[in-house]
Amino acid sequence: MCTDKKSYFLKLNPPRASFTTDMTDAERAIMSRHVAYWKQYIEDGTCVVLGPVSDPKGAYGIAVVQVESEAQLNKMIKNDPANGLNSYEIYPMRAVTKQQ
Repeated sequence: MCTDKKSYFLKLNPPRASFTTDMTDAERAIMSRHVAYWKQYIEDGTCVVLGPVSDPKGAYGIAVVQVESEAQLNKMIKNDPANGLNSYEIYPMRAVTKQQ
């Protein structure tokens, strides 16, 4: 089913390729808050999929979100506790999802 919402693919780039294996305690705390933050969007259906990708060149995070507006997306990213430690790449996409 196609939706009237706008869909985006998000790539969360860590500060270094070895990040998942050598996070400091402070970075681990930020990432724990990051996971807790995004849980609300998984639960309400805004975020269709979220998680780390085990790329041999260096892990990174991805999400596919469906939002009413780009302003909503920008607010979600701005409020992410990991934004700043990590950087986002944002790509509009045409998503086909299961009918609810």
